[in-house]
Amino acid sequence: MRRIILTETSHIEPFNEPARDLRVQNKPLWLWQRDILVQYTSEEREYPNWELARQFEAEQIECFVHRDNLFFNQELIDGFLTQARNGRRPVRLAFKANDPAIARHVRPLTHSFFQQDDLLLADIWYLPQGLSQSLEAKPLVMDTEARERGYYHIPPYMATEFGDLVYELPRKVFVLVENWVHIFVADILLGVFTRGANVEDRVTSDWKYKIKIMLHSMLEQKQFLSNSEVVRVGHNCNIDPTAVIKGFTTIGDNVTIGAGAVIDNCIIGSNVTISQGCQLLLSVVGDGCFMPFRAALFMTTLMENTSVAQNTCLQLCVVGRDCFIGAGNTFTDFNILGGPLKTLTHKGTLEPANLLVLGGCVGHHCRISSGHIVYAARTIESDVVLIANDNKQFITKNITFEDSDHHPYQARYPYPRLYPREDGT
Repeated sequence: MRRIILTETSHIEPFNEPARDLRVQNKPLWLWQRDILVQYTSEEREYPNWELARQFEAEQIECFVHRDNLFFNQELIDGFLTQARNGRRPVRLAFKANDPAIARHVRPLTHSFFQQDDLLLADIWYLPQGLSQSLEAKPLVMDTEARERGYYHIPPYMATEFGDLVYELPRKVFVLVENWVHIFVADILLGVFTRGANVEDRVTSDWKYKIKIMLHSMLEQKQFLSNSEVVRVGHNCNIDPTAVIKGFTTIGDNVTIGAGAVIDNCIIGSNVTISQGCQLLLSVVGDGCFMPFRAALFMTTLMENTSVAQNTCLQLCVVGRDCFIGAGNTFTDFNILGGPLKTLTHKGTLEPANLLVLGGCVGHHCRISSGHIVYAARTIESDVVLIANDNKQFITKNITFEDSDHHPYQARYPYPRLYPREDGT
C-alpha cells in the first residue's frame, strides 16, 4: 500500500516549527507516524496539497492518505484499516462530535476539523483504487473507547465548581496538532497516562498477565509495579538501588539515575542523567536531557537536550529542545482567580484550552535564569533569554522574542536566533 503524506507547514507557537518536527513520545512526529504505519505501507510520497497529489498520483493503487500533523496510536490505525479493507470502498476517518475524548481534549483549539452533521471528519483516508476516489470517500466512524480517569483527589475549595480533576482517556488515540496544548494532550494525557491506564485495565481483566507480573516480582524480589515486565530498561544504564521506579516506565540506553530518585509511569530517553532526589510522574524526558538534584516534573514533556536545574518544578508543561531552565523556577498550573485558562492560537488570538489545570510552554533554544514564577498557560517563544530581576520575576504574560533579555548584550555576547517565525521575523 502506498502512503501519501499531505504536508502542513504552519508553525506551532511558541516553537516556530511545524508539528511534524516536534517530539511526541520522544520521537519526531513524522517518525512516530512512520513507525505506526510501516507494517501496512511499502512506500511513501509527500505533497503540499491535494491538487498536486492528484496530479502526480494517477495510478489505481491502494493508498493511505494523511496529513503530517496528526498523532494517532496503533489501535486506531489497526481498527480503521481493518474496517476499511473489509468494506472495500473509499473511506475517510470520522468521529462522533460528542465522543468524550474528542470533544473534551482534541477539538478545543482545533480549527481544521470538517464537521458533517454530527460527525467530525479527520484528514485520514483509505482509497483502495487510488487518489481519484478521494472525493467519493464516505465517513468511517471510529469510537475512541474513552473511559474516565482521575489522577488525584483535590481539596474541596478547588472542586466547588468543577468536581475532581478527571480526563477522558481513549484506547484509540487521535490528536490534530495545531497548538502546543495538543502536544501536551498527545504526549501526556493520551500518551503516557493512557498507556498506564491500558496496563491497569489489562491487569484487571487478564489474570494470566497479572500472574506473569507477579512471577516477575517474586523472582526479582521487587514490588508489583517495579519489575522488568512493567519497567523496561535499556543498555548500559546506571541506576542507584535506592531509586524508586514504577511502571509502566520505559528507560533508554546510557541513562544514569541517582539516589532517591522517584520515577512513576514515564518515558525516559537515551543519554539522560537524572540526579539525586529528582521526582518524575507521568512525564516524557527526551534524549540527552539533564536534571540535577531535586528537580521535579509532573505531567511534563522535555524535548531533547534540555536541562532543568535543581529545585525547579514543572507541572503540566511542554519544554522544547536545547533549553536551559535554571534553579528554583516554578511553573504553576492552577488559575486561583477562577475562569477559563486561555492560550495563544496560531491565529494570534487567545482561546480557552478546556483544561482546568495547565502549565506553561517553553519553545526551543531558550535560556531561563533562576527564580522565575511562570503563571498558568503562559508561553515563552523560541530563542528567548530571561533574566530574573525585581521587575521581571513573575511571568504573567506570553513572552515573545522581542521581550528577550539578551538584546542589550547582543554585541558582546551574540545569541543566535535559530527558530524565526513563519513570516521570517
